[in-house]
Amino acid sequence: MFTNSDPDAQLMLRVKRGDTDAFTELVEKYKQPVMNLTYRILRDATEAEDLSQNVFVQVFKSAHRYEVSAKFSTWLFTIARNLCLNEIRRRTRHPADSLEATFADNDDQPARQFEDFKAFSAPDTVLHGELEEKVEQAMAELPENQRTAILLCRQDEMSYEEIAKVIGCSLSATKSLIHRGRETLKQKLKPYLRTGDWRNAPK
Repeated sequence: MFTNSDPDAQLMLRVKRGDTDAFTELVEKYKQPVMNLTYRILRDATEAEDLSQNVFVQVFKSAHRYEVSAKFSTWLFTIARNLCLNEIRRRTRHPADSLEATFADNDDQPARQFEDFKAFSAPDTVLHGELEEKVEQAMAELPENQRTAILLCRQDEMSYEEIAKVIGCSLSATKSLIHRGRETLKQKLKPYLRTGDWRNAPK
């Protein structure tokens, strides 16, 4: 049984009672993390921005049904991922919006700059910009569930149990996804690291 000690869940209960100030507080706290997640799933800045807004629309519309059964962030990122998957399915039905085009290298489009939300910290001997580009490319090539699991690992110190709820997998499957994703990133990024060590292995 989830013990309700999450201050954000308390804010959401206030939203449920019609407190718009509480909703504004949640939006201000989570708008950047939600944007970071949606962008790295969709790989399209405009779509990510629109979808992130829709996430909070859904949060507000769902407020009357909200019950505290997990951390607020777990519930929020589940909504965000589900909307992203809906968008991916929509693109699959429309060739012009195919994922191949989204995930292909797009050298003529400047990289979007977001707040710190990386898979690991760059060694001092590697130029940040170059490594960041390689990280983005390597992350984009991961399967969606691996990519999302790793991103959530770096977000709000989410536990494996919470990540499992968001991506709809068992705890063991979630740990396996994260391990395989990190191993893949390690191999892809090894030439750009000082020693090849994975600097954010699970504790």
